[in-house]
Formats: sequence, C-alpha cells, structure tokens
Amino acid sequence: MSVARRRLLTIEEIRTALAENPKRIRSVTARLPAARLHAEPAADEWSANDVLAHLRACADVWGNAIATILAEDAPTLRGVNPRTWIRETNYPELKFRPSLRAYAEQRAGLLARLAELPPADWEHTATVHAWGQVYERSLHEYADQLARHEGIHVKQIESIVAAVR
Repeated sequence: MSVARRRLLTIEEIRTALAENPKRIRSVTARLPAARLHAEPAADEWSANDVLAHLRACADVWGNAIATILAEDAPTLRGVNPRTWIRETNYPELKFRPSLRAYAEQRAGLLARLAELPPADWEHTATVHAWGQVYERSLHEYADQLARHEGIHVKQIESIVAAVR
C-alpha cells in the first residue's frame, strides 16, 4: 500500500511564509515587556521565548540541510532532531529581542539564497540517514517543512502573548 504524500507549498508560498514569520513574531511581541516574553502562560507550557528558541533550532537544522543541498551535489546528511540540537545552543537562556534579531538575520540570509533559485534547483535532493532509516529529501521538502512548522509555532506565540498580557 502506498502512502499519499501531502501537497507541498508552492515556492512562492514558502518564500512568503519564511519572510513573514519573523515579522509576525516581531509585531505580536513588540509591546510586551521582556518579563512577559519569558513567562509561561500556564505551568509546564512554553513561554514565547521557549518557542522562539525552538524555532531557531529548527531554522539551524533544516536551514543547514538546505544550505548543504545547495552547496553539494546529492549530499548525504545525518538527520538531526531540532529538540536534540537545541541542547547544543544557549537559545533558551537568551533574551527574547536579541534572539529574535538573530533569527530574523539568519532568515534574511536563507531568503537571499532562495530568492533567485530556479525551480529545478528546489528539487535537488539529499540522502538522509535518520532514526534507523535512509530516505531522500529535496530542498523543496525541507523548505516546506520549515515554513509549515514555523506557521504552527507563530500561532502558538500569538496565543501565548494573548495569555500573558
């Protein structure tokens, strides 16, 4: 039995989402005092800063995969879970606004690399070894995953901000 693949976002949808997500976060958090950005809306829930730290780890992991696919012909990658990668960073301890600036700067770099990429290059692939399996993933799939995943967490930040106001 074959597994149905979901439709990937179009290249333009991905570029738009990746460009808008940092702006949406900046907009919704602009007037919130720093202490509130680090406040959990309820016990054992992520603060806006925790979500941003997670987004930065995802941007590192999946953005690095995209960069490697762009730089190398059919590379082989080791799958990395962003929740594991975050332990190698100081993202959760950083102040929110400087961390958001760093995230936005990293995003601007990724968007610059993707801006003039011809559609055929979005289909370049890597062989990925992860969690006991080997599979092939395209740059388009990584970018789609990044854009969709961020969209979920941007909505989460919007909810957190509403809860801690």
